[in-house]
Amino acid sequence: MKKIFIFIAAITLLICCKRNESEVVPPQQNDTIVNKDTTTIPKDTIPNDTIPKDTIPNDTTSQIDTTYTAQHLQSAIDRALPMTGLVLWPYNAKERDSEFRKSIALEFAYCLPCRVVTGKTNGSVQYDWSSFDELLDDIASRDHQAVIRFRYEYPSGTEVDGKKGTTAVPQYIKDLPDYKETYNSNAGGDGPTYYADWSNTELQWFTKQFYTDFCARYANDPRLAFLEVGFGHWSEYHIYGTTLKLGQNFPSKQYQKEFFQHLSQVANGLPWLVSIDAGDDTYSPLPNDNSFNALHFGLFDDSFMHKEHEIGSGDGWNEQMWNMSGKDRWKHSPCGGEVSYYTESDQHNFLSPQGIYGVTWEQAATKYHITFMNSNDATDGSYGTAKRFLEASKVTGYRFEITELKSNQTTTILTIKNIGNTPIYRPAFVEINGVRSEFNLMQLQPAQSATLRFNTSGELQVRIVSDFTLIDIPFEANL
Repeated sequence: MKKIFIFIAAITLLICCKRNESEVVPPQQNDTIVNKDTTTIPKDTIPNDTIPKDTIPNDTTSQIDTTYTAQHLQSAIDRALPMTGLVLWPYNAKERDSEFRKSIALEFAYCLPCRVVTGKTNGSVQYDWSSFDELLDDIASRDHQAVIRFRYEYPSGTEVDGKKGTTAVPQYIKDLPDYKETYNSNAGGDGPTYYADWSNTELQWFTKQFYTDFCARYANDPRLAFLEVGFGHWSEYHIYGTTLKLGQNFPSKQYQKEFFQHLSQVANGLPWLVSIDAGDDTYSPLPNDNSFNALHFGLFDDSFMHKEHEIGSGDGWNEQMWNMSGKDRWKHSPCGGEVSYYTESDQHNFLSPQGIYGVTWEQAATKYHITFMNSNDATDGSYGTAKRFLEASKVTGYRFEITELKSNQTTTILTIKNIGNTPIYRPAFVEINGVRSEFNLMQLQPAQSATLRFNTSGELQVRIVSDFTLIDIPFEANL
């Protein structure tokens, strides 16, 4: 009987030991994550290859030092966050640099393909990128990043050759015998405009190849934040005032589809945006083709907050286009654009605390999950101060707060939350004492948090870093 009792006791002890072994977590990587509740980082929002391999164990296991001490950390966001906020043109940002350097993080510029293309040799496009690099360097000298839009048509624009309305199609294409542009003397009331010949196969080939070559060179360049693309006037997906002829003065819907699919393959992580007017099925295949839903591109609105922007305020065309183009694209791609120029007062007054046309900037930016907005002429209005620019910029994009920081003798635990209005759209990481987490903060949607463990302790130097920004990313903390 005694032997039976000893045998049963031994079996019981063995089972208990096995249970304890199952609770012991193997050595952790520097970055691990705890889902603090079922709403934090749902697995269906994370690509399979980025789901954390393990989690931080509950602080109840006997073989892990559970004596953590809360750490002090004070930090405030005192500047526009990288890749967010109100935007100025480079000339204006340069003139106001001493006052506005920290109030903005982005500068916008149109760019011309003909300015960087020198020809074509043995089937390869030849480039001289020096003028473009000079632009990026100038913007970066102010700790800002560029938002770039290449264009062919610009009503009354004289930047190509001093003549109004000349297209920015490279000269080697214009010299082809089968390339024929069309012309409108006053397109939409905006003046003389020439139109690229979209029946030309070389132009079709070149446009796709141009973005292939551009992304190969600049997709990972921290001087560049976002790329805007499109067709028509200012690449804004319309040629108002000119009779639309798909496949002639505007690319065919089939070519547009090929172009979008091509760019999604070659963008190499560079966030790119298309005008909300691509929601108009007169011009675009997007509204009637579900295959576009899978493509990760953002949206820009070229007349944000104008008098009839919203449904119920006039025709509400802009809001309709947001809805048609994919109103939830902000979850994976940036949304931006330009405050309306319909009237001079739109840019001058949209930053008023009372708003314009019954809508405040804060309400509009929140509703459309805006990451950036061109606001160049706002500086000429009474509300466009550096202080107000910074306040307005803080409403846009992502925003991180560190809500917990504790350490023991070997380990530091940190919890970070996205308190912004969008995710961040480029890889970014928490770093403590030079140890970078492997957890990509792109995974945090608004209101989501992650708890990370670092194999470091002692005096803590906490940073948020990215290989795609020129400066560290400021964050909030009051611990």
